[in-house]
Amino acid sequence: MIGKLTGTLAAKNPPQILVDVNGVGYEVDVPMSTFYALPASGERVQLMTHYVVREDAHLLFGFATNEERAAFRQLIKVTGIGPKVALAVLSGLTVAELNQAVVLQDVKRLTRVPGIGTKTAERLLLELKGKVVAAGAGGAGVSAMVSSPENDVVNALLALGYNEKEAASACRDLPKDLAINDAIRAALKALSKAK
Repeated sequence: MIGKLTGTLAAKNPPQILVDVNGVGYEVDVPMSTFYALPASGERVQLMTHYVVREDAHLLFGFATNEERAAFRQLIKVTGIGPKVALAVLSGLTVAELNQAVVLQDVKRLTRVPGIGTKTAERLLLELKGKVVAAGAGGAGVSAMVSSPENDVVNALLALGYNEKEAASACRDLPKDLAINDAIRAALKALSKAK
């Protein structure tokens, strides 16, 4: 219903902001990633939004990017994950980090987010498994991640015909200080031992 707001940033009280759009003030809850990207009060701001109508409240959530909003929308589809928990996840992880956690099935990374326990993290990872967390972020979960040596190794293994699960598990125990070529060799060796 309300997909985007463009107006003047009237007030900032984390995690809520007030956006003045032609004299109408909209209270918008935003993740901390969006909050830190906001301009100073009194300046123009544009947010992608998600509108939630509940029996007891009408809530508006704002995001700096389409990817953040798409990730939020996927998170709230997970059983037991409401808008506030989804905002907490996006406040604690970037969309790329969330994608990486899903691909690697990394429960520890998710439990570092305040309000996310082990059971919630496991359910979230299970329900998002095999999905790209943000629409428009690429064709596969791995390609949606920011570039890093580990991601480069995973992408190389995918190019060699391994599936996402095999590539992720082969990279899980690699030392972080390996050069890319050495890391790819070590991952291939680990995959050949697993067969």
